[in-house]
Amino acid sequence: MKATLKKSEGQILIQMLFLSGLSVVILSVLTSLGLRNLETITLSYHLEQAFQIAEAGIEYYRWHLAHNPTDYTNNTGLPGPYIVPFMDKDGVAIGEFELTITPPAVGGTVVTVRSKGRLYENLAAQRTIEAKLGVSSFAKFAVVANDEMNFGPGTVAYGPIHSNGGIRFDGIAYNVVSSAVAQYNDPDHSGQDEFGVHTHVAPLDPLPPAAVPSRPDVFVAGRQFPVPAIDFDGVSADLSQIKAAAQASGKYFAASGDQGYEIILKTNDTFDVYKVKTLKSKPSGCSNEIADNDWGIWSVNTTQLVGNYPIPENGLVFFEDHVWVRGQINTARITIASAKFPENPGTRTSITINSDLMYTNYDGQDVIGLIAQNDINVGLYSEDDLKIDAALIAKSGRVGRPYYRAPSGNKDYCGPESFRQIITLYGMIATNERYGFSWTCGGVYCSGYADRIITYDPNLLYGPPPSFPLTSDQFEVVSWEEIK
Repeated sequence: MKATLKKSEGQILIQMLFLSGLSVVILSVLTSLGLRNLETITLSYHLEQAFQIAEAGIEYYRWHLAHNPTDYTNNTGLPGPYIVPFMDKDGVAIGEFELTITPPAVGGTVVTVRSKGRLYENLAAQRTIEAKLGVSSFAKFAVVANDEMNFGPGTVAYGPIHSNGGIRFDGIAYNVVSSAVAQYNDPDHSGQDEFGVHTHVAPLDPLPPAAVPSRPDVFVAGRQFPVPAIDFDGVSADLSQIKAAAQASGKYFAASGDQGYEIILKTNDTFDVYKVKTLKSKPSGCSNEIADNDWGIWSVNTTQLVGNYPIPENGLVFFEDHVWVRGQINTARITIASAKFPENPGTRTSITINSDLMYTNYDGQDVIGLIAQNDINVGLYSEDDLKIDAALIAKSGRVGRPYYRAPSGNKDYCGPESFRQIITLYGMIATNERYGFSWTCGGVYCSGYADRIITYDPNLLYGPPPSFPLTSDQFEVVSWEEIK
């Protein structure tokens, strides 16, 4: 019995030693895992702090641009990057953000801000954010007007449309159509007030105060009214500033002494300028039937070469006279402005486009802005298939084609050119008065372009033409991403 008992005691001792050793191993593993988990949690916490510091860097420079909108050097005048301490609530520096600022392209408003946040407690914990900050330009709409508008059948619009008056839209709009008024009296017909944005495409909209129907067959992206109005008053100041900048470091042309100037843009970053000596005569029987103050044939007859010039570095070309524009650019940014100062309603100048005005690239590299003190015209002798790639502003007048009455016996016959087939606009339109490239007579198309295709250039919103008027002075976040 004693020998057996001794054998059992030895076995228990071995088992206890084994279990003790196993416990030590398990405890060591658990301790190691716990420490590693604690390190991971601590690192995650530090990385989150670094991320918040990086975010603070973006917000800091957005605040800085609100007070110094053209300063891209953090008030140093020196190239970056710029390191700014980050304080906690007690005013103790616990980290810093490192800012790299990329100024906007010529004429653009988009500033790229890269912010790297780091924590002093753990310098290995760093996070980087890159944001694009921009101020929206007047080119935030495909069409924007300071007057009532009527978009007839055949109109296809691919960008947002807005009017400070009401809008009748009988085409197809693939983006939002908005108005600053809740309802208005449509001047194209008699009757009660209608919605600020309405359609006469069957079935006709009901009248206020009825509920507004959806109508996705016309307003694919919907309609909004009333919304805040767009301010056209500031464009005069912008024209004056463009003139001064063109005289200082752009290209300025004084009054021609003739009919105005023709400018032909070229793909080698230059442009030809001609004096317009004479205009084409109107056809026999063609007259200004609607008593339009700005009516004319608006078509060049003879010219005289002034010279060939490079597109200036600031992209600004200013004419103190009427201007005719055509041609094509390739990786260029240019604003052509036409105005006569001091401003007088009787001497306001206009810009006319009768031949194709085109981009080579449609990714934002090519930008044309046309700003007219009065009208942006398409004249009688315009191309049957006219293409315009540009952002257009008619500060005091309208963007459109005058009323050239189609054949009607011997009355008001403006020739076959009164009928044109298709106009395609890639860019945007801003017009003080009612826009239009087509006219109807008694509800029937009788002059202008039968088909009008308007496509908004989204690159214009934060990359407008040089010195293009802006709709705000506040920088907004255009895009945001973390850089790994």
